[in-house]
Amino acid sequence: MSPDLWMLLAFAGLLIAGVPVAFSLGLSGAVGIVAGLSPSMLATLGTNTYNSVAKYPLIAIPLFILTGLIFERAGVAARLVRFAQALIGPRHGGLALVAVLVCMIMGGMSGSGPADAAAVAMVMLPSMTRAGYPRPFSATLIAASASTAILIPPSVALILYSIVVPGVDLRALFAAGLFPGMLAGAALLVPAWWLARRYRWEAPEDAERPPLGESFRQAIPALFAPVLILGGLRSGLFTPTEAAVVAVTYGVVVGLWLTRELGWRDLWELFGEAAVISGVVMLIIALAGIFAWAGTTLGTFRHLAEWVIGLSDNGTLLLVLIMLAVLVAGMLFDAISIYLILMPILIPVMQHFDWNPVWFGILLAMNIAIGQFTPPVAVNLMVTTEVARVRLEQTVGWAMVFVVAMASALALVAIFPGIALWLPEVLGYNV
Repeated sequence: MSPDLWMLLAFAGLLIAGVPVAFSLGLSGAVGIVAGLSPSMLATLGTNTYNSVAKYPLIAIPLFILTGLIFERAGVAARLVRFAQALIGPRHGGLALVAVLVCMIMGGMSGSGPADAAAVAMVMLPSMTRAGYPRPFSATLIAASASTAILIPPSVALILYSIVVPGVDLRALFAAGLFPGMLAGAALLVPAWWLARRYRWEAPEDAERPPLGESFRQAIPALFAPVLILGGLRSGLFTPTEAAVVAVTYGVVVGLWLTRELGWRDLWELFGEAAVISGVVMLIIALAGIFAWAGTTLGTFRHLAEWVIGLSDNGTLLLVLIMLAVLVAGMLFDAISIYLILMPILIPVMQHFDWNPVWFGILLAMNIAIGQFTPPVAVNLMVTTEVARVRLEQTVGWAMVFVVAMASALALVAIFPGIALWLPEVLGYNV
């Protein structure tokens, strides 16, 4: 049996046995090294793990994770909800629209779907339940809306994509994700509004409309965060990594002195929580370095890419097959693992068919976003169902409705690449 097959079988076997993805990647890479090279080459494990994380842009990931935690604890979500309610007013489906809009704005601060889902669910679920929305529906809608955080900058997943795919400008990726992220959110609004009207959830006469001026004043610090991050990137005032530092600093200022819902003791706890989450992410990246080095050295990724290319000469058909495969992967793995496992195989395919790497990266992100709220794993849905205290299987029907809605947005971006590429081209980024 070839070393390639040994490595792939070891990876699949470890996953089936329930071994965490990070260790499955590292151990299967070691199996490939022993089977295809030499046991003495195991001495390269330390170098490979270090080289995988010793990259300057990766500094942004733990910082944006910390940013999301700080804004979540600083009471920003509640202020955004109040402002959105004041804008939309009492109507059937009003709270559903508020949930989607707030998730999109929060995504522009945290870059993380699960963090976004947790923050919004804590605020919105009680109100939606009182207004007559079924809790499984509310939990699914918030989980689906929070998945737009993977598209709307700053996105942790897009940061990693820019590192894995050589020559891709992260600023172009951030700009390219903005309109597809908004399109995905709009696609979710349509069935949410229609269902609310059909089942007459949330009677308008029973709802209160917060005063617009007061709610806007309270929401200004939250609304300014995406403007600060994206405006600084566009003006060249700071790099994406420096933007993460600015975002953390701004979040601390907002929490300590503007909303005053964050104390110094809370800040210390958040540092610890962010360190734990970042440690898990960095462990996956580090151990994936062993898998990547073994797969590249043995030619495993090249063989798999040649096999994928050989499936069809029709680039459109192959793109559809890849999207379906990524969708299935998104149901089982997190975005970081998917990028690290699949991109070494997909990069040669992308180059063979001359697909734009920025556009292709956005399509992958949209597909992974759908997986974040599609059972059986559905990381966002796990968060919201825990808050709503409902079983995951109760959300499957609603999840399928929103899968179809977001898949429609994905199809539009695939058919019309300009939806993603227009903004980075206008801003003068390299696409």
